[in-house]
Amino acid sequence: MNLDIVILAAGKGTRMRSTKPKVMHHFLGKPFLEKVIETARTLHPKKIIPIIGYQAEEIQNYFKSQDLHFVIQEQQLGTGHAVIQAIPKLDSEYTMILYGDVPLVSSNILQELFTATSKTGIGLITFFKKNSHGFGRIVRNQQTKKIIKIVEEKDCDQSQLLINEINTGIMCVKTDFLNQWLLKLNNNNAQKEYYLTDIIELAVNDQVDIADVISSNENTIQGVNSMRELIDLERSYMKEKAQLLIDQGIKIIDPERIDIRGSLMCEEGVVIDIGCIFEGDVILKKGTYIGPYNIIKDTTIGESNQLLAFNHIDQAIIGHGCNIGPYARIRPATSLSNNINIGNFVELKKSTVGNHTKINHLSYVGDSIIGESVNLGAGTITCNYDGANKHQTIIEDDVFIGSDTQLIAPVIIKKGATIGAGSTIVEDAPENQLTLSRVSQKSISNWQRPKKK
Repeated sequence: MNLDIVILAAGKGTRMRSTKPKVMHHFLGKPFLEKVIETARTLHPKKIIPIIGYQAEEIQNYFKSQDLHFVIQEQQLGTGHAVIQAIPKLDSEYTMILYGDVPLVSSNILQELFTATSKTGIGLITFFKKNSHGFGRIVRNQQTKKIIKIVEEKDCDQSQLLINEINTGIMCVKTDFLNQWLLKLNNNNAQKEYYLTDIIELAVNDQVDIADVISSNENTIQGVNSMRELIDLERSYMKEKAQLLIDQGIKIIDPERIDIRGSLMCEEGVVIDIGCIFEGDVILKKGTYIGPYNIIKDTTIGESNQLLAFNHIDQAIIGHGCNIGPYARIRPATSLSNNINIGNFVELKKSTVGNHTKINHLSYVGDSIIGESVNLGAGTITCNYDGANKHQTIIEDDVFIGSDTQLIAPVIIKKGATIGAGSTIVEDAPENQLTLSRVSQKSISNWQRPKKK
C-alpha cells in the first residue's frame, strides 16, 4: 500500500495524573501506542511515523526493536503543528493520521477510509455521538450534505454546538495535498494552536470533496484522556466481546465479571464462570467448563475439561477430558494429554504428561516427561535444579510414586516401578520393582520434651 501512517503521540496526558507518557499507559496489557502500531501494521504501510514529545526517550527505548520512524515535537502547538514535523519523512502517495491514545482503532474502518480517500484525495472518520460535548463538530452543507469544515468546540457558535456529528481526528490525505494545506495553517483560534482539522476547509476552498466514513462503534474511535476513561473503555470493550460469545451460544455466567484481554475463541457448549481472566490467545474447545477465577494465558484447552476454581495456566496445551484444580498452576511449555487429573496446589512447568495420569495433591513437576497411567502421590517433587542447571526427570508408564517423594534429576523411573513413600531417589529405578530410600526409625525412651523457660 502506497501509504505512510503518522501517529500523534506527543502529549503528556495531564488528566491521567501520572508521570508516565499518556500513550504508554496500558490498555488490556499493552501500551496504547503499541496497540495502535499493531493496527497500523495491518495496512502494510511503507512507514509508521510516531510523533512524540513528552518523555520521548522512554517511548523510543520501548520500541527500539521495531522499524519505526520517530519524529520529536519539541513544542506542542497543536495537531497541525505536530504533522508539520513529519513532512520531511512523508514520501508515499497517501498519509494517514492516527492517534496514540485511541487503542481500539479498527483496521477494517482504516481500510475503508483509505479506499474512500483514494477516490477524492482526502477523507476522515466521523461519529454521531448523543452527547457531543468536548468534541469538534462536523459542519455540512445543508443542501449537498457534504462536509465543509470542522469547528473545535471552543470556536463553535450556538447552532454548531447543537451538532452531534463529531470529528474523530482520524483522516487520510493525498500527501501532495497535505503538504500544501499544512503550510497554510494559522493559529487564529481560541486555543492559539495550529489545528489539523483546518485542512478540511482548505480542501473545500480548493474544490476537493471530503470523503467521509461514519463509524458505528464508539469504542473504535474513543480516545483516552483520564484513568476513568481508560477503565470505562476497557470494561466496555470486554463486555462487548463477552456479548459476542454469548450470541454464539457460549454460557458466560456474568458478562460483567469476565476479563478478555486478548483473543478468546470458544466452541459450542463452553461454560465460563465468574471472575475469569483471559490473556493473549486462548482457545476453549467443546464442552469445557471454566470455573470461577481462573487466569488463562496463551493456552489451548481441549474438549470436555473441568477446570475448578482459582487455577493459573500460562502457555500450555491441555488435551481432552482433564480435571484440573482448584488452585493448580500450569506454567509455560507444559502439555497435558487426555483424561488427566491435576489436583489442588499442584505446579507443573515445562513438562509433558501422558493419558490417564494423576497428580492430585501438593506436588511440583518441572522439566519432566511423564508417561501414561502414572500416579504421583501427595508431596511428590521433581528436584530439577542443581543451583546452576536444569535437569530432566523421566517417569515411564504405569509408575506409582508414594507420597512425599523427592526425585533428584536427572533420573529415570522405569515402567511399572513403585516408589515407596518418603523416598529420596537419586538413581534410576528399575522396572516393576519397589524402590525406596528411608533412614531407620528409632524411638528414644526416657526422653523429655523441652519446656519453655
